[in-house]
Amino acid sequence: MTFETFAGAQSFMLWATFIIALILGAVVNKTNFCTMGAVSDWVNMGDMGRMRAWLLAIAVAMLGVVLLETGSMVDAGSAFPPYRGSNFIWFENLFGGLLFGIGMTLASGCGNKTLIRIGGGNIKSIMVLLVIAVIAYFMVNPFPGSDQTLYSTLFLPWMQPLQVNLSGPQDLGRVIAGSDNALVARLVIGLIIGGGLLWFIFKSADFRSSFDNVLGGLVVGLAVLAAWYVTSNVSIDLMGDAYSLRGYASQWDFLADSAQGKPAQTATLSAQSFTFINPMGQTLGYTAEGFDSSYLTFGVMALFGVIVGSFLWSIISKGFRIEWFANGSDFWTHFVGAILMGFGGVLAMGCTIGQGITGVSTLAMGSFIAFFGIVLGSATTMKIQYYKMVYEDEATFGKALVTALVDFKLLPGSMRKLEAI
Repeated sequence: MTFETFAGAQSFMLWATFIIALILGAVVNKTNFCTMGAVSDWVNMGDMGRMRAWLLAIAVAMLGVVLLETGSMVDAGSAFPPYRGSNFIWFENLFGGLLFGIGMTLASGCGNKTLIRIGGGNIKSIMVLLVIAVIAYFMVNPFPGSDQTLYSTLFLPWMQPLQVNLSGPQDLGRVIAGSDNALVARLVIGLIIGGGLLWFIFKSADFRSSFDNVLGGLVVGLAVLAAWYVTSNVSIDLMGDAYSLRGYASQWDFLADSAQGKPAQTATLSAQSFTFINPMGQTLGYTAEGFDSSYLTFGVMALFGVIVGSFLWSIISKGFRIEWFANGSDFWTHFVGAILMGFGGVLAMGCTIGQGITGVSTLAMGSFIAFFGIVLGSATTMKIQYYKMVYEDEATFGKALVTALVDFKLLPGSMRKLEAI
C-alpha cells in the first residue's frame, strides 16, 4: 500500500482504521462479545462461553501476527505503544492491570464495551468515557503551565525503581532464543500457544454450537490483525525511496515542502492495533485543539469507528435504548470505576483489548502480566461483591477479599473467613 504523498497515505490509514473499527463495533454489539462479561460468566456461573470467545480472539490475532511477521508484513517490534520495549515495567503492568480490572467491573465494562454501550444509547458510559479521557490525557500530557503529568507526580517516583532494563526486546521469542533466533522462536511459540488455545476453545461442544461466541471471537481477532497489517504496510514512495508514515513524519522538515499537514506527534503513526484507553485521551486532545487534523490519530478514528458501528447495529436490530443512572450510588460506582480504568489502562499500557489481545499477540511478557492482572482484579472484585451481597453485614471488605483469594487458591484454605458459596 504505497502512496505518492504523506496526506494520501495517512488518509488511507485513518479511513481503513475507521472501517475496521466500524465492523468491530457492529459485531461486538451483535454478539455481545464482552471481556468483563467473560470474567463474570466464569466466576459467577462457571460458564466459559464468552471467555472462550476472548481466547479465540487472542489465538487468531497471535497466530496471524507471528505468521505475517515472518514475511515482514507486520512490524510489531516498532509498535505504538512499545509492547516489546526493553524497559520491562512488570509492576506497572500488574498493578495497572489490577486497577483496570477492578475499574471495569465497577463501571460495567472495559474501554471497548464503554464505546459499544455509547453506540447503543447508554448515557452512563459517556460519563465513564469523559472521566477516562481526562485521566488518560493528563497521565501522558503535562498540566497547563507545568511540565508535570499525573504519571510523573503520582507514580514515577516509586514505580521507576521497580522497572527492569533488558538488553533487548521483551517478547518471549527473543527472551528464550536470543536476538538471532527471535523471529523463528516467536513463530514456534506463537504456533504452540495459539494452537493450544484453539484446541481448548473448540473442544467445547457448547462453544462450537454458539454462533455468536464463535463469530465475536473470530471477528475481534481478525480486526486486531487487520489493523496490524494496515498500519505496518502503508508507505510513501518518494523518488524511489519508501518511507513509513512515522519515518516520513520524523524527517518532515527535510522531506516536506511546508509545515502544512505535519502531524502533532510521530509515535502515533507507528504500526499498531486496537486499544482504547490512551485513544480516549487522544480524542480529548483532538477535541481540545478544535478538531485540528494534525491531532487525528489511529486511536481517535478507532474510537469513533467502534461507536458508529455499535450505533448502526443498534438501529438495525432495534436495540437502541437510552439508559441513565439508577441512583446516586450507581453514579458514584461508575465514576470510581472510570477513574481506576483511566489510571490502570495507562499504567498497564492497555486494556482488555489493547493488552489482552493486541499486546498478547506480540508475545510481550508485560502483556501477559497485564492480562493476568486485569482478570484477577475483575474476578476478585466480583467475588467480593457477591460475598458482601450474600452475607451482608457479616462480610467486611477484608473478610470478603481474603475469602475471594482463597477461592482462587492464592491463599491457603485455612485462611477462609466466610463459608464458600
